[in-house]
Amino acid sequence: MADLVTIPLNAVASQTIQVPLSGYSVQLDIRQRSTGLFMDIYLDNTLMLAGVLCQNCTWIVRETYHGFPGDMAFVDTQGSEDPQYSGLNDRWVLYYLEGAP
Repeated sequence: MADLVTIPLNAVASQTIQVPLSGYSVQLDIRQRSTGLFMDIYLDNTLMLAGVLCQNCTWIVRETYHGFPGDMAFVDTQGSEDPQYSGLNDRWVLYYLEGAP
């Protein structure tokens, strides 16, 4: 069974993080805009997805044809609202699941 991994984030409006996932180098560019929190995903320096709206308990990659080895989702630990930068890593936690969906 695949493990659920917590991806640590900072509570800032714009951030880029590098994280090893499933043996790959993954870069996440996360930006807060007036219309929500958005993410770009790079796999080994190749842009896989751009401008994905992050919503509560909703897979971000969603399709295996993108070539990403798993999927990620934000989870609201205090309710059911979509993520906002000010509560990242506290109220909204980003999880990675290898092999999903």
